[in-house]
Amino acid sequence: MTNTDAPLTIAFVLLTYSPDEPAGIERAVDSLANGLRELGHRTLIVAAGPPCRNGPPDLVRLNSVSLPRPMLVDEMLTLLPDPAPVREEVRRVLSERRVDLVVWADAVAGLGYLSPAPPGARTALMVHFMRADQSMRESLEHRPDAVLAVSDFLIDQSRGAGLTCDGWQTLPNAVPVSVDPPGPDRRERLRLSGPVRVVARTDPQKGVAELLRAHPGHELGRPVEIVLASARFEWARGIQDQVLDECRALAEASPEVKILPALDWREVQPFLADAAVAVVPSTGPESFGNVAAEALSVGTPVISYGLGYLATLTGKAGRTVDLDDGPERLWWALARLLDDRAAYHAASQQGPQQVAAHTPAAVAREFLHATMAGAREVS
Repeated sequence: MTNTDAPLTIAFVLLTYSPDEPAGIERAVDSLANGLRELGHRTLIVAAGPPCRNGPPDLVRLNSVSLPRPMLVDEMLTLLPDPAPVREEVRRVLSERRVDLVVWADAVAGLGYLSPAPPGARTALMVHFMRADQSMRESLEHRPDAVLAVSDFLIDQSRGAGLTCDGWQTLPNAVPVSVDPPGPDRRERLRLSGPVRVVARTDPQKGVAELLRAHPGHELGRPVEIVLASARFEWARGIQDQVLDECRALAEASPEVKILPALDWREVQPFLADAAVAVVPSTGPESFGNVAAEALSVGTPVISYGLGYLATLTGKAGRTVDLDDGPERLWWALARLLDDRAAYHAASQQGPQQVAAHTPAAVAREFLHATMAGAREVS
């Protein structure tokens, strides 16, 4: 909190936000807002309508815009052919709430390209995935007081795409603190017979279908449990249903494999805590890796390709393989780790250390220093 002033009022704008939405930005915003409230600050999240009676008190639904489900990733701009109504409503909401700091959670879905901040409010732009399109450039032209990228990898990737990233700062996603890692005895039982678990969005780049096609069958000797969830957005019309249908068909051919329903956010860590290992089979580079971070936080080793930020995030708390070696190599690395008792427990013990600095309160403090520098003394 500030030393002499009242708590800050901080607004996050993310039109696609809904509680328990299976998407990284939504999850990151929610965890950061929790951390800020833990430090004594006020937060609100501004999202598309329609308004609902049972929403949390810090969620403000707009009257000027509603979004279909599902929608294409690039469809947002066409849904706002005249941005004036949403711009005016957002600015009015922020003014009425006397917001000190407004955070555009994305260049488009977070309205960074419009930047409808009320007079006197500081602004920050969050960057969760690499984009160098016109909307991103317009967002930067508004000169936000802070630009917060989720990892150094993403900053390097953005610079390579031609963006000027001078002054950008890294702010990792916060990892909830709700579940203790299993003790050594429980962890050993999981190593011997616990399930392999996957939590992913129904996106082709999450690599789940490829992983299932390479499943070693009875040789693995343990169940494989996969949670798949469809998000509000998709890259091509109907692609999420196609991925889900394909994965279900592959699972039916393997008695050891089960496709499970989506989980609420609070259920993800307990689910991963009771896994022998968590596999993150993404075939595209992850800018951060929320699922990996939550698995590490409960001492569950992570197996993935060494793409994007995952290798750095995981460190010695799991194993990464080359994408060119294919999904068979993921299963091979998984089996090798499970068969090596000492290596497995060393990885398990390392996991919580990898994300120890990513608690909601700790990330919230980093956020405040990054966004309020020169405005107020923040501690």
